[in-house]
Amino acid sequence: MTDASTAEASARAELIEAARKLFAGPIAFRLSAPALEHLPPADLPEIGFAGRSNVGKSSLLNALTGRNGLARTSNTPGRTQELNIFEAGEPPVIRLVDMPGYGFAEAPPSVVKRWRYLVNDYLRGRPNLKRTLLLVDSRHGLKPNDLEVMAMLDTAAVSYQIVLTKADKLRPPEQAAVVQRTAAEARRHAPAHPDVLMTSAERGGGIAELRAAVLAAALGTDG
Repeated sequence: MTDASTAEASARAELIEAARKLFAGPIAFRLSAPALEHLPPADLPEIGFAGRSNVGKSSLLNALTGRNGLARTSNTPGRTQELNIFEAGEPPVIRLVDMPGYGFAEAPPSVVKRWRYLVNDYLRGRPNLKRTLLLVDSRHGLKPNDLEVMAMLDTAAVSYQIVLTKADKLRPPEQAAVVQRTAAEARRHAPAHPDVLMTSAERGGGIAELRAAVLAAALGTDG
């Protein structure tokens, strides 16, 4: 191993440990915001979480923070229709923003329209939004709704990173294939981070790396 690679590995280990300590500390629900004007002041770095309904967003947030009940899980698609804000650290040093799920088939047009306005306003009007994590079910890969949201993020010029969920449902060769396909699509989008993360909220796979990615994005240290 070269000196450069040794230093890189050491820095990565330090980041993972710092992220572990952050999420092992105080984490609390701050508020639910039905519109941009209800959000807290833009005084902390924010990481947004977006994904199709039932992609496992609440479960992944619970795994990320090590709290089973922090984000509510539900089998009812489209349950969350507000921006749910969580703060980590004492005093708070970062906010996690759980965005309403999209792609639920039975939602009336008015709900879909309200989702689009709320999310678009947040993406375009929040200067402290450091990155959006786009959660995608690894069993299905990128669906048309996901590509639509990627186009929305492209237009808003928001940095985003794709996080594949439910990795435990796939065999290793299948995991590698979906990562490869997803990374190829990400390379076609300028605001998309080149690294695709594979996670399992149920078994804890990739959670340490996800925590590190969140912290690095909040600190602006990952390019």
